[in-house]
Amino acid sequence: MNKSISTEAEQDEQDEIDEISAAQIPAGTKNYITPQGHLTMKTEFLRLIDVDRPEVVSIVHWAASNGDRSENGDYIYGKRRLREIDRRLRFLSKRLDVAEIVDPSIHHGARQIFFGATVTYENHLGAEVTVTIVGVDEFDPLKGKISWVSPVARALIKASEGDTVSLKTPLGLDELTILSVRYPE
Repeated sequence: MNKSISTEAEQDEQDEIDEISAAQIPAGTKNYITPQGHLTMKTEFLRLIDVDRPEVVSIVHWAASNGDRSENGDYIYGKRRLREIDRRLRFLSKRLDVAEIVDPSIHHGARQIFFGATVTYENHLGAEVTVTIVGVDEFDPLKGKISWVSPVARALIKASEGDTVSLKTPLGLDELTILSVRYPE
């Protein structure tokens, strides 16, 4: 197979993966994001454009000037890294264009759960769990950040402190008792 064709096929495959991950936003809804999440994405975008891409372009230019490119590791790796950076830039650009920044601090002091709330709840086993409801582009389950479209967030949204909500799980129905609701100041 021609190398340029395989590269295009890889590019198409990665673009498809990006589109699938971008499809996490339910149809007809906006791409809600917190101000911190927007800043993080924008910072990454600017770093890729202003720092990473120019460095890689410089390396590729230097490697290309060394002669035979077919066995030049710096050139081959540099071109691959350049494609990865460009793919990420395209993805971030699309996501930032459609992002709807929602400042959760407008609900500071509220006891009802909305986007951006940090919620502590107790499940039917008595385990306390604390989660923050954030946008699909900023969720991080290991840090307690869950997407607003996740089943847990959907069960919690619009409930209030002290309420018990039902969550359908693969193991059956789980009852979540909301212990506290906090918003940033």
